[in-house]
Amino acid sequence: MNLMHYLAVLLFALLIQSGAKAESAHRIKIAIDTTSTGADLKQSLSQFPLAIRLHSGNFTFADAKPDGSDLAFFAADGKTPLKFHVESFDAANELAVVWVQLPKLTPSSKADSIVLAWGKSDAPSSADANGTFDAGQIFVLHFSDKEGVRDAMGVNNARESTAKAVAAGPLAGAVEFAGAQRIVLPGSPTLRIAAGGAFTFTAWVKPAALDGKLLNLGTGAQSLGISLAGGIPVASVGTASVKGSVALKPGAWQHIAVTASGGKAAVYVAGLASGTGDLVLPEIAGDAIIGEAYRGELEEVTLASVARDADFIKALSVSQAPESPMLVFEQPSAGGEVSYAAILLGAVTVDGWVVIVILMIMGVISVFVMVGKHLYLTRAKKGNAIFLDVFRTSSAEMLVPGQTVGELSAVQSALLHSTVYRLYEIGLAEIRHRFESQAGRGEQTNLSAAALDSIRASLDAGLIRENHRLNSQIVLLTIAISGGPFLGLLGTVVGVMITFAAIAAAGDVNVNAIAPGIAAALVATVAGLVVAIPALFGYNWLASQIKNVSADMQVFADEFLTKAAELHSR
Repeated sequence: MNLMHYLAVLLFALLIQSGAKAESAHRIKIAIDTTSTGADLKQSLSQFPLAIRLHSGNFTFADAKPDGSDLAFFAADGKTPLKFHVESFDAANELAVVWVQLPKLTPSSKADSIVLAWGKSDAPSSADANGTFDAGQIFVLHFSDKEGVRDAMGVNNARESTAKAVAAGPLAGAVEFAGAQRIVLPGSPTLRIAAGGAFTFTAWVKPAALDGKLLNLGTGAQSLGISLAGGIPVASVGTASVKGSVALKPGAWQHIAVTASGGKAAVYVAGLASGTGDLVLPEIAGDAIIGEAYRGELEEVTLASVARDADFIKALSVSQAPESPMLVFEQPSAGGEVSYAAILLGAVTVDGWVVIVILMIMGVISVFVMVGKHLYLTRAKKGNAIFLDVFRTSSAEMLVPGQTVGELSAVQSALLHSTVYRLYEIGLAEIRHRFESQAGRGEQTNLSAAALDSIRASLDAGLIRENHRLNSQIVLLTIAISGGPFLGLLGTVVGVMITFAAIAAAGDVNVNAIAPGIAAALVATVAGLVVAIPALFGYNWLASQIKNVSADMQVFADEFLTKAAELHSR
């Protein structure tokens, strides 16, 4: 089977395997870390909405439906279904955000986990957006809907929105305000806070200016306001207000939260308490206006009619942050085994595969050259050693044409590969030719100085031909050594260019989107080095062995001429 036939069979097998994988279900376990290395929770939580980012580094988008409708989430037992919904699913750019409701979160533990399943072509969608959040949630604005600003719970959708959509927020979509824009949610029976009741407001904020109102619920003195004053979050009802102690940084995404209950309010920044104070809540109802007189961007704006505790707020901030330490994606099970090699090879582009295939062919050729040349040199060295042992003990008989040497006849098979023996045959043939000519003219047989010079020229010519034979195909190793890394570098540069072009087109600079493409592009460079490094070692070793064999031939040529002159000169 030749190399091209073998590669064709391998490609066909890979295609069959990939087709079989498309029909199978895939599962991956997602561990939840609530210890000091993760969310650092001190109290248990219930009905927690967990944000899960999917990207090419932890999820195989090619095995899922293009809209993610075959996703399913289960408890740690892999059987109990969990409520969830898909905020965004971009199969082309391999980015997605999914929300899952965790019935319970254990504090200071790494024992909790959930199971993500996907890949069944006939699986119906089991998403439940409204069920992802508890009964205390009033509205959740993801800002990822193409139809406009919609409540993920399907109740308090925007009546008016002049904010500009932004593709890349800390989770998925976001909106931008320039001071005159706003979002209005019309008053509804659910959009109210009872007198003496409670609320929790959360949002991701990226302020361009440090003043502006983030939320206003209700009208007049009975309205609730959440705003920024000099970058400090402020909650106010009428003339009463509670301020935080930490100012937000302009131009950076930060998580803020405000809770109120029992006449007390608390402000949180990045999941940590920033300030507390008295704030009595009257009955509040009416339109909710978001972003009025605010300059900057907002993402994931939510309002609940219950006061979330400090650990709940911290878990929200940590779980929604980029590269959250709270989630650990473990190795897939069942039909969806994923490894680092699978991630890298799956992200290699077509141009990268072209380079890798060329390098594979170069590598196979290099191996054949090194193995073949090693065997050839081994046989040549063995044959040379056997012949030289015989020559040094029987040189007088061996330098006489027509003389039978018993020791030489006994090792004739080993001499077939001896380079020195072939030089000996050239020199002996020259002596025989001259002796036959002299005998034909009736002259005494001998070697003149001119004859010795002629024999030396013949030996030198034979030596050059043997060196050519010894060095044949070695040039293929030098091509692999010098060309392999450059071919690999070409594949890497093109792969990096394609990756950055795709990121620019998507408008997302998430490291999880960039890393697999860059890592896959580097596979070509690795392939080039894998070809070049063995070829370099093999070349240097073979060059030293060729030099030794060539030196043996040079020494023998001098020895042959010296002994022939001593024996046949008059």
